[in-house]
Amino acid sequence: MAVNRELRVADTHPADYPTVQALNHMGRLLTERSQGRLGLKVLHSRLMGEEAETIEHTRIGALDMARVNLAPLNGLVPETIVPSLPFLFRSAEHLHNFLDGPVGAELAKALERRGFIALAYYDSGARSFYNARHAIRRPADLKGLRIRVQQSPVAEAMVQALGATPAPLPYGQVAVGLKTGLIDGAENNWPSYQDARHFEAAQFYSLTEHSMAPDVLLMSKKVWDGLTPADQDLIREAARESVGTMRTLWAAREQAARDSMTAAGINVNTVDKAAFAEAMRPLYERFTADPRLKDLLRRIQAVP
Repeated sequence: MAVNRELRVADTHPADYPTVQALNHMGRLLTERSQGRLGLKVLHSRLMGEEAETIEHTRIGALDMARVNLAPLNGLVPETIVPSLPFLFRSAEHLHNFLDGPVGAELAKALERRGFIALAYYDSGARSFYNARHAIRRPADLKGLRIRVQQSPVAEAMVQALGATPAPLPYGQVAVGLKTGLIDGAENNWPSYQDARHFEAAQFYSLTEHSMAPDVLLMSKKVWDGLTPADQDLIREAARESVGTMRTLWAAREQAARDSMTAAGINVNTVDKAAFAEAMRPLYERFTADPRLKDLLRRIQAVP
C-alpha cells in the first residue's frame, strides 16, 4: 500500500533486532489503520548516527522519532536518571509494572516537558560486565580496568565506584575499542554483546545484571503538535500495540543469544551481587539528592 506521509524513526540496532522488528510491526499497523495516509520508515543500524545524535535530531524536529535507551537522556531529562540507577529493578516484572503504570506515565510527562512524546517503553534486558582480562566476581575485580559505558553520568559514576575507569564511547566504537585495547571491557545485554561481536575480543562475561534501564520510543513534540488528534491517536495506539510484540521477541532473542554465546565457549560466571549493590549506595545518595527524584525513587521501589 502506498503511503502518503512516511514518518522517519531511527534505531541504532540491526534489522533483525527486537526493537527494529517492533517498529516495523508498528509501521504496518499504522499504514493499515490510516488507510495509507501514515507509515514508518525505520532507519536502523545507526543510519542516523548514535543515540545522542538521534535524541537531539528528534528534539528539534529534524527526525520524527527515535528508539533510545534512557541513559543518554540523563543529562537532558533528570527524571530518567532514577530508572537508570543500578540494581533498582528486582525483576522484569517489576520493571514492566513500573513502565505500564502511573509512575511510568509520570516519566512520560517529564519527557514531554523537554520536547518529546514518549510513545512506548521497550525492554533492554539486563546489562552485565564483560572484558578481555579475567572473570569479574567481586567489585575488586574491576579495579584498574578501563570499561566502556553509555554516555551518562550515572553509568560513569557506577564504574568509578567499582574502581574502574569509565570510557563513555558511542556504541558503534566499542568493538574497535576492545580489539585495539583502547578499552578492557564494556557492559551490555546478551543480544548486543553478540550482535556487535564484542565477544570476539572480550570473552569473560560476568552476570552482574546491574542495570535494566528500559528503552523508550520518542517522538518529536514539534512534529506531534502538527498532527491531527485522530492521527495522534493512531500513532499512540500502534506504538502501544508494538510493546507486546517487542517483549515477546526480546525474551526469545535474549535467551537465544545467551545460549549461542555459552555454546561458543564464552566464559560466563556468576557474581556476588550483594557486594556490587552495596557499592552503589553512594550513587543513590548523589543522584537522588533532589527531593523530586528521591520521591520518584521511592515510588518505583514501592511498585510491586
